[in-house]
Amino acid sequence: MMFKGLRKRLGWGSREDDSDDEDDAFRERVAKKIQSRRPPNTAFRQQRLQAWQPVLTAKVVIPLLLLVAVIFIPIGIGIFLATYNVEQLKIDYSNCDNLARSSYTEIPKKLYSYHFKKSKSSTAEWKYDSNKKTCTVQFEIPNDIKGNLFMYYKLTNFYQNHRKYVESYDWKQLRGEAVPHDEISKKCEPLRYRDDKIIYPAGLVANSMFNDTFSNLTYAGSEGEDYEFSYSGIAWSSDLSIYKKTGYNLSDIVPPPNWAEKYPNGYTEDDLEAIAKDEHFMNWMKTAALPSFMKLYGQNKNKGEILKTGKYSVDIQMNYPVTVFGGSKSLVITTSSVIGGRHVGLGVCYLVAGGVAVVFMLLFLVKQLLTRSKREHAFFDSLNDGHPLNSDPVGMRQVL
Repeated sequence: MMFKGLRKRLGWGSREDDSDDEDDAFRERVAKKIQSRRPPNTAFRQQRLQAWQPVLTAKVVIPLLLLVAVIFIPIGIGIFLATYNVEQLKIDYSNCDNLARSSYTEIPKKLYSYHFKKSKSSTAEWKYDSNKKTCTVQFEIPNDIKGNLFMYYKLTNFYQNHRKYVESYDWKQLRGEAVPHDEISKKCEPLRYRDDKIIYPAGLVANSMFNDTFSNLTYAGSEGEDYEFSYSGIAWSSDLSIYKKTGYNLSDIVPPPNWAEKYPNGYTEDDLEAIAKDEHFMNWMKTAALPSFMKLYGQNKNKGEILKTGKYSVDIQMNYPVTVFGGSKSLVITTSSVIGGRHVGLGVCYLVAGGVAVVFMLLFLVKQLLTRSKREHAFFDSLNDGHPLNSDPVGMRQVL
């Protein structure tokens, strides 16, 4: 009766006096339909494929840990030594306008850090000119520095990776296109327009560009020479071919609000040409992934030029506020190694990984040696049904 009712609802029959033969045929069709939903009887569909699973025995684990230690520890030592030999000095001048005086005073030790190859001592002083808003830092170079030398600025607690911030620019503008008034990217809000004119370059990223300026290294004595940095070649070569001079008319655009001090009367043709070639601007537009970051400001790759021992000073025009976001700004002068700057974290990670491998290898080796005899006796005893083999020499000969 159940099949009859189901068949009626599906429209497979309309007569009330169906025969038993028709019911049997209906059951066969239902059985075939159910059977057709089953996956094929293959090794893949029925999950019968062969699998390989390693057996982590002592003979496998101990050599593997030894191999890891042999590879990781030398690499870690090499990276650590390469980064340790990088010479660097860093001066946090965030509060120079509040802490420094009109004449030179010593910089607090917590704001001045350094590392030099041949000396462990260095001094630093600063002074502040409130009229020019200039902080002058003077520091000692205890030994000659050869090779490439780089000047960076470092910011902390600045989140360039914020979702709203990192998208706030118009890529077409940076490529030199004269984007129409109504087509400026909406992600640049609220810095798309000012005084009913287009902001160029639009967006939060360009408006917040770092605008402190650093002079070259001026020798403080009478017999030494100044040391100059180059501001070309500090951006990625790919960026140099992307940024173009804008096609806007001067009457259609205005600078971002935070650029007003640099361009009080608006842009000129020379300004637009300079912006398209400004590598400091290109570096700033390449947003950082972490809240603490350094960006290249200048470099000297003249291998024949040496930063000689002595006292040098740098004039810093302080324009960039950091108290609004609770951060800090620092001047960093450093050399480099084959793997970059003085960041010992990678080398330490390799050394720690290799050390952990050695410790576990020794633990497993000791355990293997101490428990080997017990395991062998237990194995032989089990072959003799729990009776000691030494009490049954016949049974022992049978086992052997």
